[in-house]
Amino acid sequence: MRGVTGIGLLSFVFYRSIKVFVALLPLGILYPLVMKDSYRKKRQEELRVQFKDAILSLSACLTAGYSIENAYSEVLREVSGIYGTDAMITKEIRLLIHKTHLNHTPEEAMMDFAERSGLEDIKSFADVFMEARTSGGELMKIIARTADVISEKIRIQQDILTSTVSRRLEQKLMSAVPIGIVFYLELTSQGFFDVLYETMIGRVIMTVCLGAYLGSIAWGRKILDIVV
Repeated sequence: MRGVTGIGLLSFVFYRSIKVFVALLPLGILYPLVMKDSYRKKRQEELRVQFKDAILSLSACLTAGYSIENAYSEVLREVSGIYGTDAMITKEIRLLIHKTHLNHTPEEAMMDFAERSGLEDIKSFADVFMEARTSGGELMKIIARTADVISEKIRIQQDILTSTVSRRLEQKLMSAVPIGIVFYLELTSQGFFDVLYETMIGRVIMTVCLGAYLGSIAWGRKILDIVV
């Protein structure tokens, strides 16, 4: 519905044409597919934050002398209390425990979690976790150090996101300004833009404006997409 509404709005503002709306309508219907990557990144960001608390809890449990299996259970209890039983990290930790009960090694279960998450931070932790387990190194110290480094990186990423919230809001408002100006002039000065909709050169100009408008939105989002 949002995609169709957006196509209708752009068709009215830049072309004032039913034919253009019908021609672009498939793009509106495909809007959920276009936004699929955005939704995926949002879910990954939520999981990244939740994972930070989970590995800090795991590190604390291992330092306290828990076995890996018992540490997983304690981590499950803590993340359930923080994020709830239906949170992504809660489900993932529950799955880790289930796999260890099915005779999967803890590192195998962690690597599977890392692969499914698609997050580099989780993959890095899983690699270190597996290496520490298979090499017989000082597991507790290695995990604690790795957890501290990764959690600090995630914290910095969250600080950046928090500090750019106002800029993201400004970007959304600025994106709406051109549309608002067109509607304002249409209400106060009817016919002011008719030449842009009724002549060939006018349609070309509006097409260029549409490209510049969409390009500016994409550029603004790219600038605010800061990766640590």
